[in-house]
Order: sequence, then structure tokens, then C-alpha cells
Amino acid sequence: MEWNGNTILVTGGSNGIGLALAARFLARGNRVVICGRRQEKLDEAKAVYPDLITVRCDVMRPEERLRLLAYMNETYPDWNVLVNNAGIQQHINVRRASEPWEHYEREIAINFDAPVHLTLAALPHLLERPRAAVVNVTSGLALAPAAWAPVYSATKAALRSFTQSLRLQLQGASVEVVEIVPPAVNTDLGGPGLHTFGVPVDDFADAVFEKLEAGAKEIGYGDAERRLSLVPQELRNAAEQMWAGFRSRNSNF
Repeated sequence: MEWNGNTILVTGGSNGIGLALAARFLARGNRVVICGRRQEKLDEAKAVYPDLITVRCDVMRPEERLRLLAYMNETYPDWNVLVNNAGIQQHINVRRASEPWEHYEREIAINFDAPVHLTLAALPHLLERPRAAVVNVTSGLALAPAAWAPVYSATKAALRSFTQSLRLQLQGASVEVVEIVPPAVNTDLGGPGLHTFGVPVDDFADAVFEKLEAGAKEIGYGDAERRLSLVPQELRNAAEQMWAGFRSRNSNF
């Protein structure tokens, strides 16, 4: 896959990892469409990167996903790369999980339902392109879960499994399947000001593109990259260590 001269759709592209990836796609001569739920964030991204094409879309809603793909097919009939990046993370204490189901379902809809739905709905179009790709952004927590974010961790594990099955089924087709496996990255994943730790997003995105352009199909970084080579018992140990560390810092959780 050549990572220039493409037309690329990035979900959740108005900030964080999505915007960092979009900026680097632009710099390599691609046409880039980003979608996001908040118009003000889309406008801010456009102000920094005027060549971005922005579309307001809430990928939690199935009808808006289909509307987004209809827009892409009609406006950019040669579009050929789908980057499923949109995601949210909620801290959930399972002993006190008293919110209405919709509160938890939203995380599943955005993190798992949306990328699977968008991928399956886009594939008939992508398979007709001479070169195409689906890029799914999962998480190091797909490998060793964060117990304080159980739904998030589960959705990313499910998306990783889906991505692996997708890659197997599309062997020999024109559509490449890439998985990006981030560690903790300093973004607004859990909401403004709630996820201020982790590696700098620009360092992460630069490393991703170095590997992407080298042809890698499974791209980790930092702790997430190390986890890709761990055996099950080591992953269980990592999850237990993360949970112990979280509890020591959050005694009221």
C-alpha cells in the first residue's frame, strides 16, 4: 500500500490520535476527510489544517454511519481508506454500576459497533478500488485490560479479534487491513482533562507512520508494542499490576 495519493476517511478525527494521523496523511499528499460529533472541534481542526475536509457525524448512531458512507461514495467516489479511530473510555466500578443501560451501551456502540458496521458497509466499495485499506485503532488494553475501564477494554479486545478475522478473510484482495495498537496517549479520550497522562500524541503518530510506510500490518508503540509479544500469564500479571497501581492512586473508586 502506498500512503500517498489516497482519499482517506478518519472517524474521530477532530482531535487526539485521529487528528494526529489525519495531519500526517495530509502531509503525504492524501485527501483527508475527518468526521466528529462536535462541530466546534471540527472547526478548530480545520483552522489548524485548512486542507482537511470536515463532516459532522455521531458514529454512535447507525443511521449517521450510513449517511457518512453515502456522502463519501457520492462526493469522493474514489475514496479508498477507512480509518476507524473514534472511541470513548469510561471508568466503571462494577459494584456501583447503577446508570441506565444507555450509559454503558454508548461506549460499546462507538468503540465496537461503529467500526464493524462502517467496515462491513464500506467493503463493497473498497473491494472495487485497485488499492484500499481498513485501519482499525485498538489499544494495548485489548491485550491486558484496565480493570477500571472494563467496557472500554472489552470493546478494544473485540475490535482486535474482528480485525484479525478481517485480515484473514481479505487475504489476496485489494484491501489491506492494519491494526494500530496505542499505549496510553495524552489525549482527551475520557473527556477534557481526564486523560492527561501517557506518551505525547505526536511522538506516537510519528512512530506509527514510520511503521505504516514500512508495510507493517500490526503497529504497536511503547508498552502496547511490548505487550504484543507477551504470553498469557505475563498479560494477566500486567493487568493485575495496573489494577493495583490504579487502586493505590484512587482509593475512592
